[in-house]
Amino acid sequence: MREAYHVELEQLADKLAAMSVQVADAMERATTALLDVDLAIAEQVISDDAKVDDARAACEEQAYALLALQAPVATDLRTVLAAIHAAESLERMGDLALHVAKAARRRHPEPVLPEQVRGYFAEMGQIAVRLARQAEQVIKTKDVSAAKELEADDDQVDDIHRHLFTVLMDREWPHGVAAAVDVTLLGRFYERFADHAVSVARRMIFVVTGRMPGYGPGDDDL
Repeated sequence: MREAYHVELEQLADKLAAMSVQVADAMERATTALLDVDLAIAEQVISDDAKVDDARAACEEQAYALLALQAPVATDLRTVLAAIHAAESLERMGDLALHVAKAARRRHPEPVLPEQVRGYFAEMGQIAVRLARQAEQVIKTKDVSAAKELEADDDQVDDIHRHLFTVLMDREWPHGVAAAVDVTLLGRFYERFADHAVSVARRMIFVVTGRMPGYGPGDDDL
């Protein structure tokens, strides 16, 4: 029984890792759609979002079944609880990629982004995708050091996001209010995507250490 139980825990981790791949691919495609004004890729991201939702439901169903039937304790309980929270974060990452794709579709055939800010979004997109792929590896390995390394990339996204406000607030901004609103919302989508990737990594640190980093005296600030 215990061996079968631990196989189920491994399967749950595999499902979460697969979700990380899904949302990384979704954001990669959504960024391409945004930058290249590619309607077909945007539509693919939009239609594939249901698969991410289904994956979250499958993770939660298995996690709750383990809670109900196995009454896990200690590390095993932390693993199940972390999986529930991580699945939620990953599903939200998928939603954020969906929002980017919908913005690209909404403005098609016109580009959403003025040329002035395209480079910032290309960089944020690369970092966001890298964070999601790093989260996949952290889920698989439960490597605390690797989990903490996600914060450095997240800081880069935060820095770009803050700089975008400087660009938008410049009196010389020539692109109008609608473009400013689009840029503001899209910047927020990338910033939140990165934050959720860090949240997934924090859950894995919790599994290993029993402590959520950044919470409470003495915790490491991830």
